[in-house]
Amino acid sequence: MGRMSGMLASALLGALLALRAGGAAAADTAATTHPPTSGAVIAEQVDEPATLRILNREVLTMRARLAGLTPQARVQRARERIGVLPDEAVDLPLNQIQFNLGEVHGVQFLLGDLPLFSVLEGDADIETKQGFDALVLQTRARLEEVRTAWRQARSKPLLLQGLLSTLVATLALGVLVWIVYRVSAKAVEWMEKKRDVLAGRFPYVDWREFLARLAVGILQIVQWVVLLAIGYFYVYYVLDSFVATEPIAKSLGNWLLGKVEWLAEGSLESLPGLVTVFIVLMLTRAAVDVLGYFFDALQKGRLRLPMVHSETVPATRRIFTLLTWALGVAIAYPFLPGSSSDVFKGLSVLFGLMVTLGSSGLVTQAMSGLVVVYSRSLHKGDFVDINGVQGVVTEVASLATKIVNVRNEEITIPNSVLISNPIHNFSKLAGSQGTLLTTRITIGYDAPWRQVHELLLGAAKKTAGVRATPVPYVYQRALSDFYVEYELFVSIDNPLERVPILSVLHASIQDEFNAYGVQIMSPHFLGQPDRAVVVEKDQWYAAPARQP
Repeated sequence: MGRMSGMLASALLGALLALRAGGAAAADTAATTHPPTSGAVIAEQVDEPATLRILNREVLTMRARLAGLTPQARVQRARERIGVLPDEAVDLPLNQIQFNLGEVHGVQFLLGDLPLFSVLEGDADIETKQGFDALVLQTRARLEEVRTAWRQARSKPLLLQGLLSTLVATLALGVLVWIVYRVSAKAVEWMEKKRDVLAGRFPYVDWREFLARLAVGILQIVQWVVLLAIGYFYVYYVLDSFVATEPIAKSLGNWLLGKVEWLAEGSLESLPGLVTVFIVLMLTRAAVDVLGYFFDALQKGRLRLPMVHSETVPATRRIFTLLTWALGVAIAYPFLPGSSSDVFKGLSVLFGLMVTLGSSGLVTQAMSGLVVVYSRSLHKGDFVDINGVQGVVTEVASLATKIVNVRNEEITIPNSVLISNPIHNFSKLAGSQGTLLTTRITIGYDAPWRQVHELLLGAAKKTAGVRATPVPYVYQRALSDFYVEYELFVSIDNPLERVPILSVLHASIQDEFNAYGVQIMSPHFLGQPDRAVVVEKDQWYAAPARQP
């Protein structure tokens, strides 16, 4: 029967070739039992190849056009034909008919007299140097595999076996997930208790606590990796249990093996680069350690260099350390795996753009910080007055300086603001003479200036925190219209106590002036006094002033 069908098809093909020798050919996928017959085949046009798959099995990759139909259209027509085949067609013999259409040579595949699709010479893969005859044989073998799978897919025993395997696999999946979840939960709970015990034992972060925290995170990651692996193999097993989805299961397995091989090969290929990066970073670390030893010697005074001050050594150390690490990273970067990939290049461009657009203010603050450090205008622990803000410097950072005032308020001053305002440092020149502290007072002209001097000096001597040496002294700063302005100069040991000592000094001045009946309030006259506001000569040395 198969031989008679083939002879009938050959006769019909010869008739069509005779009738349509000069006309347009019918499409390969037209609803007929014969191959196309005309020079209308466009075999030289390059199109995207399309793959014909039946029951998830690859049968043929079409690359050439036929009668204006692209490979995608040819595949679509072939699927439509196969989709309407009756179930009994699977038992029909697989026939093939060779045909020549002009310069195009092809083979038509049929199930009995039912057309399937054509294989053209242009469908052969040029890159693999596959011949047309080999392609035809390969396609026929694949069609036979599809025919076998078609029969098996409609076998009820095999279908029931697949369903039973799926049910067992589902039960096994549930049991395995439960076991993994319970075991991992117990392990994580045990490790978290160890972590909490270590955290409570030490007031600082101990390395064992750090390892415990790292172990907790790793256990959680391992838990999800195991669960994903179990799910992956479950899907693979279920798909492999059915004939129709068996190729998908094999694709999953091949994909996993391919990824494992890719990771293994990538690890081996990147091993020399990683070793180089490790060596470069170790050398960089050694260089940083040498710099640290050098700058430690400078800061402790064991080594002296001209134009290098102890106050600027920490900032200089940070700069050289940063430059050394930047140089090491720049040398090691090309040896990193994937450093030449588009992802790394894109991230580098993005990072550079972000630095370019957002670093203007940052660079200004950083350069201002360097000016503050290298000008040695202040350092941590100094008592300063900056633009009306008085307090103790607690931090001199790269971008800002922090000050705590007498109200225990932390004030942050950007370094760019700091260098644009005068800095009054009360601790800078303290040294062995202490820090100078001053206060002003205005007294009327009727108070003897010698008496006022002695009262101010007596108040200074009675104030705790005021140094006996250097000796306090008084200057007359101005002879105003209504009063004389006196300024008392004293020295203190601790600049941080400047404000409380000044408060005690003011209290002592009030007590001293009240004890001798000298009025502190400065007079303002509304009218001319009856007598001149002067000090009589016999009162020039009023107590506690002493005659020379």
